[in-house]
Amino acid sequence: MESEQLFHRGYYRNSYNSITSASSDEELLDGAGVIMDFQTSEDDNLLDGDTVVGTHYTMTNGGSISSSTHLLDLLDEPIPGVGTYDDFHTIDWVRERCKDRERHRRINSKKKESAWEMTKSLYDAWSGWLVVTLTGLASGALAGLIDIAADWMTDLKEGICLSALWYNHEQCCWGSNETTFEERDKCPQWKTWAELIIGQAEGPGSYIMNYIMYIFWALSFAFLAVSLVKVFAPYACGSGIPEIKTILSGFIIRGYLGKWTLMIKTITLVLAVASGLSLGKEGPLVHVACCCGNIFSYLFPKYSTNEAKKREVLSAASAAGVSVAFGAPIGGVLFSLEEVSYYFPLKTLWRSFFAALVAAFVLRSINPFGNSRLVLFYVEYHTPWYLFELFPFILLGVFGGLWGAFFIRANIAWCRRRKSTTFGKYPVLEVIVVAAVTAVAAFPNPYTRLNTSELIKELFTDCGPLESSSLCDYRNDMNASKIVDDLPDRPAGLGVYSAIWQLCLALIFKIIMTVFTFGIKVPSGLFIPSMAIGAIAGRIVGIAVEQLAYYHHDWFIFKEWCEVGADCITPGLYAMVGAAACLGGVTRMTVSLVVIVFELTGGLEYIVPLMAAVMTSKWVGDAFGREGIYEAHIRLNGYPFLDAKEEFTHTTLAADVMRPRRSDPPLAVLTQDNMTVDDIENMINETSYNGFPVIMSKESQRLVGFALRRDLTIAIESARKKQEGTVGSSRVCFAQHTPSLPAESPRPLKLRSILDMSPFTVTDHTPMEIVVDIFRKLGLRQCLVTHNGTVLGIITKKNMVEHLEELTRRAEPLVAWRWQLLPGTVLACSCRPSVRPVPVQRRSGTPVVR
Repeated sequence: MESEQLFHRGYYRNSYNSITSASSDEELLDGAGVIMDFQTSEDDNLLDGDTVVGTHYTMTNGGSISSSTHLLDLLDEPIPGVGTYDDFHTIDWVRERCKDRERHRRINSKKKESAWEMTKSLYDAWSGWLVVTLTGLASGALAGLIDIAADWMTDLKEGICLSALWYNHEQCCWGSNETTFEERDKCPQWKTWAELIIGQAEGPGSYIMNYIMYIFWALSFAFLAVSLVKVFAPYACGSGIPEIKTILSGFIIRGYLGKWTLMIKTITLVLAVASGLSLGKEGPLVHVACCCGNIFSYLFPKYSTNEAKKREVLSAASAAGVSVAFGAPIGGVLFSLEEVSYYFPLKTLWRSFFAALVAAFVLRSINPFGNSRLVLFYVEYHTPWYLFELFPFILLGVFGGLWGAFFIRANIAWCRRRKSTTFGKYPVLEVIVVAAVTAVAAFPNPYTRLNTSELIKELFTDCGPLESSSLCDYRNDMNASKIVDDLPDRPAGLGVYSAIWQLCLALIFKIIMTVFTFGIKVPSGLFIPSMAIGAIAGRIVGIAVEQLAYYHHDWFIFKEWCEVGADCITPGLYAMVGAAACLGGVTRMTVSLVVIVFELTGGLEYIVPLMAAVMTSKWVGDAFGREGIYEAHIRLNGYPFLDAKEEFTHTTLAADVMRPRRSDPPLAVLTQDNMTVDDIENMINETSYNGFPVIMSKESQRLVGFALRRDLTIAIESARKKQEGTVGSSRVCFAQHTPSLPAESPRPLKLRSILDMSPFTVTDHTPMEIVVDIFRKLGLRQCLVTHNGTVLGIITKKNMVEHLEELTRRAEPLVAWRWQLLPGTVLACSCRPSVRPVPVQRRSGTPVVR
């Protein structure tokens, strides 16, 4: 299985030359036939793809930690490729930080030697600010371009502007002198497709023609989007946030943040939004910003050669992505800190703030919404909220938590079943069918026909004297002598009741279609659909409370605040609170979500209702499962991600988790001076392990260090080319001093320079809660398990994830959506590479399908 995976990726075990050539992050990977097997089998569960050169800390029985300042014994001429990472592997955070410290000390020691060295030192110091500046500029520019293009293509489904083809509907009527206030969306310059094709503006024929053209354009945009993704950049589909969270935790996915992915995702995101599918562009904009950050990081050696430093740039880029997605710079920084970042030092906080600032400034300069603001949803409410309204706000929080729990279970269940259906085998067909159903069902209802962002804006807007929406069709029982901003509560008219029924149908439509849309093979965000569902529910509740207060103003809960003729209830506020509650129920965000919403709407006065609803939605959602949608997709795809939010409460020891287990073959190890080149090559060819502990001898079993499979392969290949006399019988020496050899023996090969002399170790009796904490806080890939200095086994990050998953299954055997699939069933969701379940042997001997 492992050999098949390596063959698909271009380097088979017997080919050493292919291993030495590592692809860059900018390469486009053809992921259509790639199977990401992150689970271990019985034959390769000792050292898996998460096992590389160890770290520089050693834990003794007493629990003390000692550190080593030097990374490796460096060669006079470092071997190219040593210390780098393969695709689908996890970085070693401690080693990368040590490398950065060594680089920093080297630059500081030379900066006083000459003016050129001083210039290089200044360039290195300012490179962090330069890369986040470029990332912010690019993110803001691309976001503005996407917003403008998406608005134009969305209106293209309804008609076209004859005076200027590049104008959308609103821009087309701006300069018209024949537009009235009541019909400000109608002007002679804008022609519907029925007017252009059959020459009719009204009537059944016009309606049918516009219906047909709406479906035609929706299917065309959806087909073009999925075709571009499938052919050019398979990684451009989906939200991208689950993968970005995994990448920021240290995982390597080559090509996911490359230039091809950036280009295709930018184009297809516009097409997907314009097709009318129940998705948003906010999540994919985070992916677009991270692609920009990754590409610009290659311009600076400080970040291009260090994976941990590069992830600091990606954290800042994710903040810039949320900043331009919602027009919320502060919320973007908090989102990066709370939701996606794994390692977030203080300097990354400053640079994230600066990147979000630059991106917001560029977006404001472009002014894609034409309202001189960063956001589309800016609202101004003229009535404060009252204490009794906390009860309906909390009810909206309960609804948001229930919606989040339902959506996570339903969407994950559908993604699990996708491979067993026809849609799973034909992703293009799935997108076309979902787009067709969406278009057919959306057109008759004006609230589903609207662009989702426009729908949220209308639901957020308070009813003023100049509003002509059916949501503001109230009966005026009093003669107003002047136009005021805050109108008193009034009885609802026929238009309001009709709008409520249409909103109820729109709510059902959005709930169903969002479940089936999130995860298809086009760029698809979840923020806007979730906010739309909450806004619809909130507006309905707001109107109900408003009418209740009008007709029963003498009730004790309304008596103090809602007098006759007073403006007491603001339904738009309920829509805003409901949107925040539903988004919080799906993502389980709290602080960052509240800040994003009040930046998004300008409703600073309404932080307390937002906090109450968001916290309630999180509590209700956590009662059904602590995972948000992004963590659920990470687990579904099998990524080796340790969530820092989860608590480990089980009483197990390191010996219960380490590999090998009792029924497994013995641990594959290297000796420090008793093996030849042929011995090591045979071990590499006969095993799939990615690293080997080095011991003193077979008799001693005392730990000397840890050698990475990739580094061994590269070092041996390099020695054959550069060192004369290196043959298969050459002795390989990891010790400091070469042992005495007979005169006729070939020249020995010294590989101490690639050996990690201080791998992280724990004893076999170390509690697993301590081991889990160490892995999370130090970012380890693996640690060795010893007993009195003798190597017993190894624990990798994947072993840790498997162990936590098994404990979760045991603790929650009745959770229906975490199915135990039959052997041989292939799991897959959306465009992400599929995961192959592998049977894992329990200690009792009963196989468990992973």
